[in-house]
Amino acid sequence: MLAAFTFNTAENLPIGLLELIAEDLHVSLPSVGYLVTGYGVTVAVASLPLAHFTRTMPRRHVLTALLTALVVSSLVAALAGSYWLLLGARLLTALAQALFWAVMGPVAVGLFRPRIRGRVIGALSVAGSLALVLGVPVGTWLGRRSGWPVPVAGVAALGFVSLVTIAVLLPTSRAEEGHAAYGTRPDARRFGTVLAAGILSATGAFAGYTYVVKFLSDVSGFSGSAVNALLVAFGVACLAGVTLTGALLDRFPDSVLATAIATQAVGMLGLYATGADPVAAVVFLALTGAALGPVFMATQNEMLHCAPGRTDMALAANSGAYNAGIAAGAALGGLVLSLSGVRGTFLLGGLLSVAGCAVLLGERLVPGGGAEKSGPRAGHPGLSGARDGRASRTDA
Repeated sequence: MLAAFTFNTAENLPIGLLELIAEDLHVSLPSVGYLVTGYGVTVAVASLPLAHFTRTMPRRHVLTALLTALVVSSLVAALAGSYWLLLGARLLTALAQALFWAVMGPVAVGLFRPRIRGRVIGALSVAGSLALVLGVPVGTWLGRRSGWPVPVAGVAALGFVSLVTIAVLLPTSRAEEGHAAYGTRPDARRFGTVLAAGILSATGAFAGYTYVVKFLSDVSGFSGSAVNALLVAFGVACLAGVTLTGALLDRFPDSVLATAIATQAVGMLGLYATGADPVAAVVFLALTGAALGPVFMATQNEMLHCAPGRTDMALAANSGAYNAGIAAGAALGGLVLSLSGVRGTFLLGGLLSVAGCAVLLGERLVPGGGAEKSGPRAGHPGLSGARDGRASRTDA
């Protein structure tokens, strides 16, 4: 959980430090913005290849290496005297994060009983969401008081604590060991459906959210200080949504994703339709925030069930696709912004979210498919036999 909090803080921290970094390194604000955009693109591109490259390595060794990369890259970034060195350090952090979520999910879930895996994913997601509610605001405050390198160095300190803890305490296991290494219900059709719905949802969410400050100012008429307060409220709503969803994942695994995407669609379309009313804007902004975190969280949980092969590869594909959706959403939103104004970005986001719901509904309505027997019991008979033997002895 601490590692998840640290990685997400590292990813989003430049958002609050844009002006400080630009002034100190004598570059433009758009150039500093590339520190965030380049990060997301790197995660999108590198997630699956890195997961494939490390697929046979013990998980404790992989996580130790990833956290070492986070610590080193954060220290280099804190000491960077030039924009290009800072960008290079950020891309190294992005490479580490590209693999982190693919590895951490199965490792954390594998430490607990299978029937509570939804709660474990929920705990990791709560920690990640706290980065937006706590990590970035505190880092921004600290940067304004002490200079932007200080909170970046703080990320390195948190990463070091995680590194030592995992290196010392986490059991060493092979990647294919444990009940979380393969999906519980391997299904290639479901895997593709969830991936497509997740991409549409992420693209829709960030088509609007990227420009939410302008929307709240220009359309809803909020002052600058009120917008800042609303952004904090958005983060709190996201945290609340993740916390509630974590408690429901194990009880309603097949309904949570569709509910989260539908809630996002209602929130974004509500902002488009009634955003000029400040009260309505607050209500629909909270709905959008409450759905944003749970969507990714629910797709991660789905991957642990429907992965047609190894779950780390499925999670890497999901993370890469989601980050691609973020980048595509920001780009499409910018295009719509220039053509029809900021309200149009939320209309686009809402319609893409509706399309994500339609993909999930279509899978249920169209017959065919079925579970693809490509998990450990079908594709790895030796491993399956060993597991069954251990299970039989335990039951006996």
